[in-house]
Amino acid sequence: MRHVFFVILCCLPALLKAQTTSTPSKAPYLQYPIIPAFPLTLVDGHTINKNDLRKNEKTMVFVFSVDCDHCKHLTEEVLKNIDKFKKTQILMVTPFKVDQMKEYYDHYNIKNYPNVIMASEPTRQIMYFYDLHYFPGLYIYNKKQQFVKGFEGTVKLDSLLHYTNL
Repeated sequence: MRHVFFVILCCLPALLKAQTTSTPSKAPYLQYPIIPAFPLTLVDGHTINKNDLRKNEKTMVFVFSVDCDHCKHLTEEVLKNIDKFKKTQILMVTPFKVDQMKEYYDHYNIKNYPNVIMASEPTRQIMYFYDLHYFPGLYIYNKKQQFVKGFEGTVKLDSLLHYTNL
């Protein structure tokens, strides 16, 4: 009996280490490389999901924070160059509540840009899905709504244009 106990005691650290050093799992957006189907709330209070997006059109999911300077700068850059994104629908999603999003929406006059949809997802599922640590998060999908490329944090407009115009 002592021999069995000794063997278990000797092997236990190796067994515990084997469990903790397993390879980290991929972020959900890489495991499920399609546009997520979370319910999103528009400025007017209506709820949409990916089924409400235009079909057979590239989509750029732009996850932003209403108080992020990088997000504000990128929003301005995208809107200044909106004609270069005419074949891409831009889904801007924030984990903030609708009233906070509305201020951002009004400030940037999003209603004047037909290919931009702004929505709130305050449950923060979108953050977990994209394993987002830094704003903004940009995720580009092809016409079949399949993942092409993702960016986290500051990104150059040219990089976005390259992947949205493939």
